[in-house]
Order: sequence, then C-alpha cells, then structure tokens
Amino acid sequence: MMGETPRLIATDIDGTLLRDDRTLSPRTAGVLSRISAAGTPVVLVTGRPIRWLQLVYDQLAEPLPAICANGAVVYDPVADEVLRADPLAPELLAEVARRLRAQVPGVSFAVEIGDSRQMRHEAHYPLRWDADTDAIRAIESPEELLAVPAVKLLARAGEQDPDAFVRVVAGALEGLAEATHSSYSGLVEISAAGVTKAAGLAWYAARFGIDEREVLAFGDMPNDVPMLTWAGRAVAVANAHPAVLEIADEVTGSNAEDGVAAYLEQIFGVA
Repeated sequence: MMGETPRLIATDIDGTLLRDDRTLSPRTAGVLSRISAAGTPVVLVTGRPIRWLQLVYDQLAEPLPAICANGAVVYDPVADEVLRADPLAPELLAEVARRLRAQVPGVSFAVEIGDSRQMRHEAHYPLRWDADTDAIRAIESPEELLAVPAVKLLARAGEQDPDAFVRVVAGALEGLAEATHSSYSGLVEISAAGVTKAAGLAWYAARFGIDEREVLAFGDMPNDVPMLTWAGRAVAVANAHPAVLEIADEVTGSNAEDGVAAYLEQIFGVA
C-alpha cells in the first residue's frame, strides 16, 4: 500500500462515481476537476463503451480520459481518439459463441464493435439501458455477429445469479477469453484473453512513467477486482460487491455518499 500521494487516480464509473440515478454530484465533479487541474492525472476505467461516456462528460467541467470495455479500449476524449484497442478477433468470437451455445441453454449475444462506438445484438438479446440509440441495432444474420472484431462480447441467458453465471461462462471458456460481470442482472462481459481493467490501466500508466505502486484506484464490482489488485492502493466504496470489499485496502463511503470525493478530499487536502 502506498505511503505517498498517488501520481495517478483511476476510478470506475457506475456504482462508484455515479449515484444510482446516474448523476455525478457537484462535489465529486469538483474534486476530480481540481485534482486533475493541479497536475495529477485522473482516468475513468469502466466496462461501458465509448458511446456512453457523454453522459458523464456532460456532468464534468472537462472530459477525462477513459479506459472502456473493461480495458479493451483506451480513449482520449479531447482528440476523440482511440489510443489502444484489444478486440476479440472474429475467429475467437466464433469459438467463444460456439462453446457458450453448447453449454448455456437460451444464451443470447451482443457485441461492442467500432472500438465500442456501436453495438450489434441478436434479435432476442434483451436490451436494457442502451436501447434507444442509433448506434445499436439487431443483426440480420448470425454471421453478422461474428463478422468484425469486437472489443466486448455480452452474454445473457435470462435472469441469472451473476456470480454463478460468470463461473459457468468462465469454465466453458477455459482461458480462451476473460469473463467478468459488473451488474446484478445476469449479464456476463467477455473480453480477449489478458484484457482486463488492470491491463488497460497498466498500459495507460506506463505512458506517464507511473508504476502500480503510485496508482490509487476505486471500484465496486467484480470487473474492478483486477484493477484494484494491481493498484498500489485499492479503495472500495461501501456499496461494493463482497468480492471487492474482500480485496480492498480500504473502504470509503458509498456512491450515494460521495465516497470517492470524500476520500480524495482527505488525501489531497481539497474540498
């Protein structure tokens, strides 16, 4: 655990920075802005796609760089440029889909493509938060799902216990790809082997000459565990999943209580 002021702040978005109504409190937005303006980089590390970031950027004074799709995409919002992408190749997608269809009854898929600027989904895949955008459409044939590289494959099979379902999926994939989850609705998120929030963040930190001991990270869900395990200081919000609370160095207030802001105010002496 680090003893000095961190050189890089990495934070999850949903359930960590954002309140449950997807708003960012003025307190949190202000603290992030002041720390960033004073010279300590702040990076958002999320399972979400690039196309979803505008909801957060609209609530910040300045857009922050983001590692999206659980580490598969590193994004510079100022230049609107993807700095790095680690997609699943079509052949790998096909093998993952084949294995899961064989082992998971009723499984349905969606893919994040175009560096996560677009989504394609099977007709019976249940859309949730992102059903109303032009970037999202149903595929016209099964082959279309696997036609181009995807930074993330999404799998659902009705309402499932997410912890149990991710174990089934990971077992079926046997190291072929990464499987994790960041919700309580039975959605499993699949990335290329070795692609995690930790891997994306490590690549980003190296650009600044920063190693893991100098990184402070915040999170709340199992997809945050690799990042929190890698970072020099791992802080869970109080509302975090038990797997996150178990490995965190410290616990701050919940997302509803501006836990990240409160922790950063104490560390950096800002308010």
